[in-house]
Amino acid sequence: MDVAPIWQADWSAQQPDDIAPLWLDWLLEPGSLTARLQRTGYAFSLQLLLQRNIDLPEFLQQRWQTRYGLVREVVLLLDQQPCIYAQSFLPDHTVAALQPLADLGTMPLGHYIFTQPDLQRSGIELAPFDAGLQLRSVGLLPQLWGRRSYFTLSHHELLVQELYLPALAEFI
Repeated sequence: MDVAPIWQADWSAQQPDDIAPLWLDWLLEPGSLTARLQRTGYAFSLQLLLQRNIDLPEFLQQRWQTRYGLVREVVLLLDQQPCIYAQSFLPDHTVAALQPLADLGTMPLGHYIFTQPDLQRSGIELAPFDAGLQLRSVGLLPQLWGRRSYFTLSHHELLVQELYLPALAEFI
C-alpha cells in the first residue's frame, strides 16, 4: 500500500455542526495529542508503520518549494487498540535542519516538537472521511474525523495529519 492520500480530504477551519462535543474537544486539542492519550491512564504505545523519503504531494511541493521530503505514518494505541492514525510530512530542508525528527523511531513526534521552545502551530483544520478508507495495519474503516495542522520549529515547517479511529471512543 502506498502513502495514504489523506491530504486529499475536504479540510476546513470551520467547526462542523454534525459532530459530538466530546469528539470536537479531542479534535481541537491544542496541546500534544500523545500527552492527552497518555493522561487517560491506559497503556500507551506507538507502532511505526512507515518512514521513508518520497516525492512530496504537489500542494506541499508548492508550499515548501522542494520536491522531496520524508513521510512518517504511525498508529497511537491505548491498551493495544489503534486509536489515532497519524501521518507527517517533512520537507527535505526541515529534515536537514532538524535531524532528530528523522530519527524518532518509535518515539512519538509530539514528545519532540512540544518540548521545543519556539514551536508554532497553525490553526487546526478538520475533515470528515467517508466509510471505506483503507489504512495500513488498521484496515477498512467506518466514517471518521481527522485533523491537520502545520508546525513550525526554528523557521522550518512540517505537516501533521491525524485520524481519530473508532476504538478511541472506548477510552474517552
